[in-house]
Amino acid sequence: MVRIGTAALLVAFAGAFASCPAGAQAQTAPSGVRVAQATPPAAETPRHVRPRTRIRVYPTYETGPDGVYPRYNPGPNAVRECNATYVREYRPSGTVIVPRMSCFWRPG
Repeated sequence: MVRIGTAALLVAFAGAFASCPAGAQAQTAPSGVRVAQATPPAAETPRHVRPRTRIRVYPTYETGPDGVYPRYNPGPNAVRECNATYVREYRPSGTVIVPRMSCFWRPG
């Protein structure tokens, strides 16, 4: 069914384009006719447009107390130590116990 619909659509387009004369040209307005075009009034056009302000961001590279940068990967033999605990959180629905984990890198 889809193929029949596609074929019918293609035949319709082919018929529409085939009926156009080969030497068709655009019509021109007579010389006595003036065409009105919309132009904004001079008061509404901006005189000077300022470019957007650019903010430069410079990263700060700071070392920690052990002199290691970056903090998340101190070296090839580093070991990550994590401490996991459960803490109480007070929520509107009631007090719940949730897990918390804190990790840090230490030289291996």
